[in-house]
Amino acid sequence: MTTPENTPAAITAVPGDAIVPDTKDWTWVLERACPDCGLDSAAVAREAVPGLIRDNAGAWVAVLAGDEEELRRRPRPEIWSDLEYACHVRDVFRLFHFRLNLMLDRENPDFPNWDQDETAVAERYAEQLPQKVSVELDEAAQVLADAFERLAAEQWQRTGNRSDGARFTVESFSRYLVHDPVHHLFDVTGERV
Repeated sequence: MTTPENTPAAITAVPGDAIVPDTKDWTWVLERACPDCGLDSAAVAREAVPGLIRDNAGAWVAVLAGDEEELRRRPRPEIWSDLEYACHVRDVFRLFHFRLNLMLDRENPDFPNWDQDETAVAERYAEQLPQKVSVELDEAAQVLADAFERLAAEQWQRTGNRSDGARFTVESFSRYLVHDPVHHLFDVTGERV
């Protein structure tokens, strides 16, 4: 699996179907509420994280039950389709489970880089089957939620690092994670939390 550093609200198409990467640093969501989706990650209690992951997955399953043609349609060339966003969220759940395990198994690990835009192209997000993505997204969410539920109190303070210098504890990592699928659900539905 290739791996996400920053979560895109959109990808920008350029001639030749190349994608201009989203280089934003979204770690600011750990300090203040997101003006777009409305989530205040700083106010999320760590005990709430598993439920938020499961609730979000349920909302994505509902989205993916929609008309397949509509799921594949991009609102604008530079904005992902609902299906592409769902594929990204599925892969974010998988990636964060991998990174969580790194933090639990190693002392202060560095996370391997992940280019979410490259993955979207390489994995052909736009061509995937919505029903399959729905099952995979829900499974990935359940695995990740279960992993957070099993954490012992002292494990929430273990650390890990992104290559751009961002440093997380498991607790800040969990709150950072929650914003991504919530924000992308807002991207798709327009509904704020």
